[in-house]
Amino acid sequence: MSEIAPTARIDETATIGPGSSVGEFCVVERDVVLGEGCRLEPYVYVKRWTTMGDANTVSSGTVLGSDPLDKNFKGERSYLKIGNGNTIREHFTISRATKPEGATMIGDRNYIMTAGHIAHDCHIGNDTVICSNVLVAGYCALEDGAYLSGGVMVHQFCRVGRLALVSGNTRVNVDAPPFFVYYGFDPEPHGLNVVGLQRAGFSSLRILELKRAYRVLYREGLKLEEALQKIDVPGASDDVRHLVVFCRESKRGVAR
Repeated sequence: MSEIAPTARIDETATIGPGSSVGEFCVVERDVVLGEGCRLEPYVYVKRWTTMGDANTVSSGTVLGSDPLDKNFKGERSYLKIGNGNTIREHFTISRATKPEGATMIGDRNYIMTAGHIAHDCHIGNDTVICSNVLVAGYCALEDGAYLSGGVMVHQFCRVGRLALVSGNTRVNVDAPPFFVYYGFDPEPHGLNVVGLQRAGFSSLRILELKRAYRVLYREGLKLEEALQKIDVPGASDDVRHLVVFCRESKRGVAR
């Protein structure tokens, strides 16, 4: 059974999974799906065409599936799709996509803190941490395990790589390659995210290989493609290969 507060307003077409709870004064619009064991604290607003998996917790004042903040949006059907086991804290907003039938995607086990925004058409991976007052513009991508500290702003179309850590109040206006730490007004690389890598179970050998790649990429004065060719050698680890592919696929340039 689900637990629905008497002051909650839930459209008859919405699906509320077993074991879920909907708090006082929540609004759940039509064409919304909540999975099993979800918890909506009071005053959460879940708008049309939002789908949520199992075991998500959403805190008070949060709005999910809001219309995109995009002048090109014409009101067509689009989606916000949220996975499983996410925590979304107070007063956060996440928009659905701009293009018809498009989707903003949030993966699994993300921890999203207070008073920020994830814009239309973003793709957020798994196990990320998005701290308070973070603003993620449209069409951005965060890979698994990325960590955005408080007040970070991510420019539209930018990417933050796997297990990268961006320190507080940084303006991410280019792609931030995986595994490294960035800070400064614009993202400046400052070594490996060693603590994050260790917590993710990386061995000392894997971390050493990434340190070598970092030195080539950022300390030898090579042009980007020259550095990538030097580290993209037969026998390179999967982590190094991921780093190389990320950089080569960049359309906005990478932080160097």
